[in-house]
Amino acid sequence: MEIGELLTVVTIRAANVVKDIRENIKNLTGGRLTHYEQLISQSVDNALSELEQKALTKGYDGVIGVKIANPSVVEGGVEIIVYGNGFRKRVSEQ
Repeated sequence: MEIGELLTVVTIRAANVVKDIRENIKNLTGGRLTHYEQLISQSVDNALSELEQKALTKGYDGVIGVKIANPSVVEGGVEIIVYGNGFRKRVSEQ
């Protein structure tokens, strides 16, 4: 196997303003912030898919050592950074 370059994807998704207000009120009273949970989950899925597509576009067979850098809720949205090394399978020469 040949290890290639480090590939990185950064994605920021906007939150729904109405749901954002509701989550802020929930934050005051306590409870799960389900809107942000869904937003983070969708963002991670999209970032991983984008990372895979980036690897394929650059001629790699996939990505190894994938890391998701602390997804964070920023004002009005969610920021996700995903990275890993592209790799190519080596075919044995006979």
